[in-house]
Amino acid sequence: AALGRKDRSRGGRPPLDAVMMFKILVLQALYGLSDEQAEYQVRDRLSFMRFLGLGLGDRVADRTTIWLFREALVTAGAMEGLFARFDAELKERGYFALGGQIVDASIVEAPRQRLTRE
Repeated sequence: AALGRKDRSRGGRPPLDAVMMFKILVLQALYGLSDEQAEYQVRDRLSFMRFLGLGLGDRVADRTTIWLFREALVTAGAMEGLFARFDAELKERGYFALGGQIVDASIVEAPRQRLTRE
């Protein structure tokens, strides 16, 4: 019910893969990302792109698409069941998902301090 697609007879852009969209929700949950940050990080990080099965030139879901996908899952009552099943599959294979933190490792110049005895 959550993945019910509208009539495509009038054209329009084809929908993104539902598995890839769910993987974006997994990344959001693990790293505490907003929809805007998820869009940015997927475009920016090769590790995220690799996890999603995307190449450098592939289409990436924007923040509105991510929000609409999540809302469709919540409205259909499928969100909690999907994540429960995902967690069960991970545990069955011996993995445990822990939330992470993205750290910006930029190097910036700090002002030099001119300390004297005075």
